[in-house]
Amino acid sequence: MRVFSAANRFGALALSLTLLAGCASNDTSDEEPDEFAGVQERELYELARTALDSNRYPIAIDRLEALDTRYPFGAHAEQAQLELVYAYYENSNWEEARAAASRFIRLHPDHPQVDYAYYLRGLSAWQAGRFSLERLRLIDISKRDLGASRDAYNDFRELIQRHPQSEYAPDAQQRIVYLRELMARHELHVADYYLRRGAYLAAVERGRWVIENYPESSATRDALATMVEGYQGLDMDDRASEVLAVLRENAPDHEQLQGNRFVPKHVKKSD
Repeated sequence: MRVFSAANRFGALALSLTLLAGCASNDTSDEEPDEFAGVQERELYELARTALDSNRYPIAIDRLEALDTRYPFGAHAEQAQLELVYAYYENSNWEEARAAASRFIRLHPDHPQVDYAYYLRGLSAWQAGRFSLERLRLIDISKRDLGASRDAYNDFRELIQRHPQSEYAPDAQQRIVYLRELMARHELHVADYYLRRGAYLAAVERGRWVIENYPESSATRDALATMVEGYQGLDMDDRASEVLAVLRENAPDHEQLQGNRFVPKHVKKSD
């Protein structure tokens, strides 16, 4: 049997350490070089602007992110941060755009273009809600989860509240009207589901929510009808009659009103 001496063991150990060091050295040499090393702030900003102007948004994002990292307090820092929001938006990076817009708003609340950051934040949420699919009539997004749409609604409202004279306020207001109808319809879809399942109290609460939170929505008339039907299902006839009187006064031509009768959709009971 061959026996290694202590010297041989130490020699083998030294050799293995040398090989490991060589591997580590090779790994370091394989790292990608920093393409922006040595590029000054103004030059890097101009490179980013060139990419933006030619609609090469992924390249613009790389350059603007590098500018933001290397020169966070430079002469072009604020403008670069704002243009990064725009680049994310145009590249369909909705979450990144919202995060960058929120960061810009937090860091520069008095910036003369902060209203633009609010607007882009709202637009990013709007797009995240997949409104383009509704225009193609592929889906009814009022039946889907509307988390992004609620974000857009809140963003546009905040823009108008904080900057009512903004050039983006009129467009934001139009989008708010649309979103209000969308979210009200969504609540009524849920209320209808509750009525069909016999969860009448939950249906009443959904109807009340629409009336209290979206009073300017055209869906309020259907919300009143939902409440009438829910109260009927609960055998709360007095409350049903009160809400029915409001419905008759405000929407006498409602489809569930036939003469003096209220025709429920799901509850097997009439007034």
